[in-house]
Amino acid sequence: MVRMNRGRGESGEWEKPFWQQRGWVLSAGFLLSLAALGGVAALAGGGEDGSRGTEAARSGTPSAPPTAGGGSDGRPEGCSTDDSDQDTPTEPPKDLKWKSVASTRVPISASAGPTSFEGRVWSCYARTPMGAVMAVHGISSQMSYPGWREAADRQVVAGPGKDAFLKKRSKIEDTPLSAGPNGANYAGFSVLSYSKNQSTVMILMKRDGEYFSTSLAVEWDEGDWKLAPLPSGSLTSAFSRSSGADGFVLWETPDE
Repeated sequence: MVRMNRGRGESGEWEKPFWQQRGWVLSAGFLLSLAALGGVAALAGGGEDGSRGTEAARSGTPSAPPTAGGGSDGRPEGCSTDDSDQDTPTEPPKDLKWKSVASTRVPISASAGPTSFEGRVWSCYARTPMGAVMAVHGISSQMSYPGWREAADRQVVAGPGKDAFLKKRSKIEDTPLSAGPNGANYAGFSVLSYSKNQSTVMILMKRDGEYFSTSLAVEWDEGDWKLAPLPSGSLTSAFSRSSGADGFVLWETPDE
């Protein structure tokens, strides 16, 4: 069983603004700038308590109807996926590969998505639990780097949460695409909740032998998964230390 330290450790480390957190300083340049995207709420005062269900993650804006003129099931033109596997994943996709975003290695899959790559916009995910997992990784991994705004405009659910995120994110300096590796990696995931319209996924990360986790939510909107921020503008729950990887589906180690 994973023991979560929900930001209430003796040191109070995870209650600090993200720029003062040891985890942020050590991981700057990795998407664990997710730490910034999760801790960005600190700019407005107050953070999250780490508990994040699907309902709490929603922005309050209903999913948009299928886009007219798109593909099947309202999908954008040229986007087609096999959505038959609705089981909670117990292993990574058989066709798992890794694609780099600066120094970050991000999981991708021809079957679960993304299958379209346009700059920072990685899109066309399967409407399945595994597709939601891939969307959480693929979309959030773009939000630290130059060009993040296009991904946010197209792949974050519209509403007050998105407005708050854009306002706060615009105050944070972009991570250079030339930023070097820092040893942090995606380690695994767990699907906390799922329906064909929304899902919450916890991601596990590892650096220097330590595990950290956070959760993100997605909604099915305009024929694809989009990130669903909290009303505060945070894309993630509070980061937590985990005692290990029990309870998570582990990724295969990316080839070096």
